Amino acid sequence: LAENLGEISDYVSKNKADFGIVVDPDVDRLAFVCEDGSMFGEEYTLVACADHVLSIKHGNTVSNLSSTRALRDVTETRGAIYTAAAVGEVNVVNTMKSNHAVIGGEGNGGVILPELHYGRDALVGIAIFLTSYVKKELSASQLRDSFPKYIMAKDKIDLDPTLDVDGLLSLIEQKFKENELDTQDGLKIYFEGSWVHLRKSNTEPIIRIYSEAQSTEKAIQITTEFKLLIQQLSAK
Repeated sequence: LAENLGEISDYVSKNKADFGIVVDPDVDRLAFVCEDGSMFGEEYTLVACADHVLSIKHGNTVSNLSSTRALRDVTETRGAIYTAAAVGEVNVVNTMKSNHAVIGGEGNGGVILPELHYGRDALVGIAIFLTSYVKKELSASQLRDSFPKYIMAKDKIDLDPTLDVDGLLSLIEQKFKENELDTQDGLKIYFEGSWVHLRKSNTEPIIRIYSEAQSTEKAIQITTEFKLLIQQLSAK
């Protein structure tokens, strides 16, 4: 998250570095900092890597349901098939295997290249990104801006522990039955240029609300509206 990367962001811009590289402690998640100190966006790590792989090798892609739509757009532009998997690395890997994906991963900066192994690997992502960066001859921010732009918003709502959450999600599913839906992991509802994903927690009485749209305002609007809808339906 940008608020946790202030030191490297300042260092990149002050020292006129071309970009910065950020990994987590076990080096399976990857994020970049652009030359101006702005975030490349961990959601776009996989998008950038997939775009390069698909430019040299035809094949399908996979990410989890809560990851950016930009991967789907990039994949379909390349004439390939994108498939969404339930949240969780093992679910992404199983879907990659069944769909013969050439690259996949998660929007948390996890890149999986099956040609090497079926696991998130930041070092693999760095190598792919560097190759794309050199070949395209763009700055990091220009490379980021070359992809479809989506903004994500996240929220959650606390529920009465006695509430039938599955029943609640079924009501919402019926309400939006005319939309494209995915029910393999909670409920994901697709709209034109945006989506919302509702996931119940297995450990506490909450529903997590993820949304994505082409502007911050729209993404927040969607999460707010669905939070209100959940409150209304759960009060009945």
